[in-house]
Amino acid sequence: MKNMGSWWMMMMVMVWISSVTVTVVVSEELHRVGDARYGWVPDVNFTEWLKNRSIMFILFSMEGVGVYNAYFGFDKRCYSVLQVNQTSYENCIDRDFIFNVTRGGRDVFQLTEAKTYYFISGGGYCFRGMKVAVPVTEHPPPPAEPPLTSKNGTPTSALGVNGGWMVLGIGLGAAFLLLHCR
Repeated sequence: MKNMGSWWMMMMVMVWISSVTVTVVVSEELHRVGDARYGWVPDVNFTEWLKNRSIMFILFSMEGVGVYNAYFGFDKRCYSVLQVNQTSYENCIDRDFIFNVTRGGRDVFQLTEAKTYYFISGGGYCFRGMKVAVPVTEHPPPPAEPPLTSKNGTPTSALGVNGGWMVLGIGLGAAFLLLHCR
């Protein structure tokens, strides 16, 4: 009798596992600031550069999570990448920055929130154009697919009725083997 209780418990767990589905969509993209042609260098209008690109930083909520990476390639002996607030961005103030992105000259910064990120280069290079504002927007996920319907119009699963029984059968078979083949 003790084994019978364990068997039913295992069956219930297997049924529950086979009925639960979790889908997480993660999109990760790397965007090179200035492209390969320029990189993070002075005398480039990065505001115009960004306008002329089809780069859209969009975070999808609920079903998907977008992770966008801004890649800065530069000579770390001369330049830096500092995340700053809007006032510091507009006035090229490189003190009291939010975060120093500079590590090795091939640096990546994750854009994980829906907001505008402001980056400048210190040492006066901001005045020579080394600054960029990257807007990241959040949009709701695309509409869900309508449920599949059978020939008579009633909703069904993607596996169909037979596929659902197949999953249940596999789960029950695995439970049986776990309990009786020790």
